[in-house]
Amino acid sequence: MAALRRAAHLSVFRPLKTYNTSRNLFTKAAPASRSPITTGLYATALILSTGLFAVYYFDARSALHRYVIMPVLRQTLDAESSHKIAVKVLRSGLGPKDPVTDDENLTFNLWGHQISNPVGLAAGFDKDGEAIDGLFDLGFSWVEIGSITPKPQPGNPKPRVFRLSEDNAIINRYGFPSQGHATVLSRIRARLPTFFAGEQEPASLRDGSLLAVNLGKNKESPADSVEDFVAGVRTFGPYSDVLVVNVSSPNTPGLRGLQNKASLETLLTSVTQARDHLPPSSLNSRRPRLVLKIAPDLDQSQIEAIAGVIMGAGIDGVIVSNTTIQRPSHLKSASRTEIGGLSGSPIKHYTLTAVKTLRANLPAHIPIIGCGGISSGEDALEYARAGATMVQVYTSFGYDGVGTCRRIKDQIVEKLQKEGTTWAKIVEKAVEEFSLKDELPKVKPGQDMVNQLIEEAEHLNKLLDKLGSKMDSVNDRTIAAASQPML
Repeated sequence: MAALRRAAHLSVFRPLKTYNTSRNLFTKAAPASRSPITTGLYATALILSTGLFAVYYFDARSALHRYVIMPVLRQTLDAESSHKIAVKVLRSGLGPKDPVTDDENLTFNLWGHQISNPVGLAAGFDKDGEAIDGLFDLGFSWVEIGSITPKPQPGNPKPRVFRLSEDNAIINRYGFPSQGHATVLSRIRARLPTFFAGEQEPASLRDGSLLAVNLGKNKESPADSVEDFVAGVRTFGPYSDVLVVNVSSPNTPGLRGLQNKASLETLLTSVTQARDHLPPSSLNSRRPRLVLKIAPDLDQSQIEAIAGVIMGAGIDGVIVSNTTIQRPSHLKSASRTEIGGLSGSPIKHYTLTAVKTLRANLPAHIPIIGCGGISSGEDALEYARAGATMVQVYTSFGYDGVGTCRRIKDQIVEKLQKEGTTWAKIVEKAVEEFSLKDELPKVKPGQDMVNQLIEEAEHLNKLLDKLGSKMDSVNDRTIAAASQPML
């Protein structure tokens, strides 16, 4: 016990031994001093990394994306892995933002909506609706998710995406990999606010923008069945501004067969009826617009037949076009022989030709959306001058990264200012000039003169009737006056 009391006395009353009286027990030992050069290097690295992140996050126009990030990804990852990473980053909310308000010269009207700019994103990038808001943040006025199939399916075996870097092109044979209606629908619902700003809130939840859902069919479904598309209309109709009926992918067996006149009539009649029977949703009291997406590989007679079906079915618009199965002779890349759909710069000629042919066979009130080989403002304006109301990009976005949309918009604005015009005026002029004109019924020779004589005769008969009535009235008064007694 004496030993214990002695130990307690020492621990309480004796001062602790310290090695630095200027520091307390909770202060870490001072690190070894760094040289000014090392400190400067650390500070410089910190400043540079902070600056690069700021440029990355706050300015989607930066060349950092186009000339640094994207080339590094192309050198280190295969095409599909790079694609998946891009979607995940944009889904996370860490993707860059387009901080610039769209120029007023880019605005135009589409189906009663005032759209902020004419550059949209085609289907195929965000297949399962994972990064909708991240993509809108990049400045696209139209984000199209899908294609989405009713049941989940894995798509075709890998590898199934191939870069043709020398040709600014891509070949893909994805084959509609999809998480299915239920998963994508729950994802779309999750982004909706609890309370809506108003009855006319667009499904995009952003003024001047539209959310489109691209509908596909399962590989195992019968080739001539339309039920997958009808199911898509019923599922996504209340949560989209536009529904796109995709019958043009070359990677699903039998799908392009639905572009034949008889099959297309059945399909479009079925989806328009399903759309028209949708109850107005709490999100948007207007039912979604229906748009058909066609292939660039159709000949003139096929396009003319499709135009007739479109007008008869009441479809609201057409996207021209999907990927092509053609292989231009000037392709240089080693992957040019891969099976699948070709997209990018090499298909621009095919798509523009299809746009011009279709524009000549559709009335002005049915808009065409151009898609194929668009990588610059001049490309976009070329489509506008051919009668396309707006454009979509895909492959150029895959190569140039998140600044693609802003770069193309800036180039369009620059050219519009030089010409002293607007996007809407260019489109309006082209549509008026190239669209199908409403034909008047043919009149046989001399029929106009006969009609005029008939009208004049009928008019003369009316005058004679009035004159006869007045004369009868006068005669009645005369007779009445004669019958009165003389005063």
